[in-house]
Amino acid sequence: MDQIVHKFVEVNGVKIHLAEIGNESSPAVVFIHGFPEIWYSWRHQMIAVADAGFRAISLDCRGYGLSDPPPDTEKFGISDMVDDLLAIIDSLAIDKIFIICKDAGVRPAYVFTLRYPTRVTGVIALGIPHTPFRRESFLTELPEGCYLNRWRKPGRAEADFGRLDAKTVVRNIYILFSRNEIPIANENQEIMDIVDASSPLPPWFTEEDLSTYGSLYKKSGFLNSLKVPYRSLVEEEYNIEDQVIKNPMLLILGDKDYFLKFPGVDDYIKSGMVKHFATDLEIEHIPEGSHFVQEQFPEKVNPMIIGFLRKHC
Repeated sequence: MDQIVHKFVEVNGVKIHLAEIGNESSPAVVFIHGFPEIWYSWRHQMIAVADAGFRAISLDCRGYGLSDPPPDTEKFGISDMVDDLLAIIDSLAIDKIFIICKDAGVRPAYVFTLRYPTRVTGVIALGIPHTPFRRESFLTELPEGCYLNRWRKPGRAEADFGRLDAKTVVRNIYILFSRNEIPIANENQEIMDIVDASSPLPPWFTEEDLSTYGSLYKKSGFLNSLKVPYRSLVEEEYNIEDQVIKNPMLLILGDKDYFLKFPGVDDYIKSGMVKHFATDLEIEHIPEGSHFVQEQFPEKVNPMIIGFLRKHC
């Protein structure tokens, strides 16, 4: 971790925090985190990728961690993250990148790849496949108490999170998202109340890890991470006519990831429909992997990543 260099780049009117390791002349790999994650979520992968001869760059997305918040949260969208990524690699004089993404980070990664396919050597996604950009039917099929539906409503999540410090919010979400069941609260229960205070952290997630996350979310708060992605899922238009990703792509699935239980997701993957919208797609499975598979099993994820990078470099 000591070899990782931290810097800020100013793009599109905000300062974005970057963590970087590896030779600047090596092929670049950009990591895009999800929620409640930050650059640190990729710590195991960054070091492994750099040791394999690549330049690893992990960012705190706009509004997360040490990066600046957007000037106007109400107007903040996934397209801002896409624009930031383009400006970041331009500012670093990088022509082409591999993108590694997960969770909320997949949408900006997919949009970027479709808009700028010649700038992307390949895409590695963890957990969430590429689907056409339309209103997700599972939002209406899932119960009202599902975390997705609760966090999409302005006010309720803020009140729920606001009762606790940032470290406890991250702790609770890591515990919830590491389970095999979709987090769903009862009618008169809040999402944070699903987790008992005595529940242990996942064994692969240390108190030191939690403190790192907690300190960064204490700085950024949760308002912008609730807006993007949760309140941008159905409201944003990307104006991309051809939504088929033709770049080489690897999808790594933790088979215990609760996301696979969302209505239609497992069938979409197993039926092969997923390859209609990513035509050069490989899929790898980690049978015991959870939603945070890259932190849980870096010794399994890292060789898959490095093998793909070397194959397409």
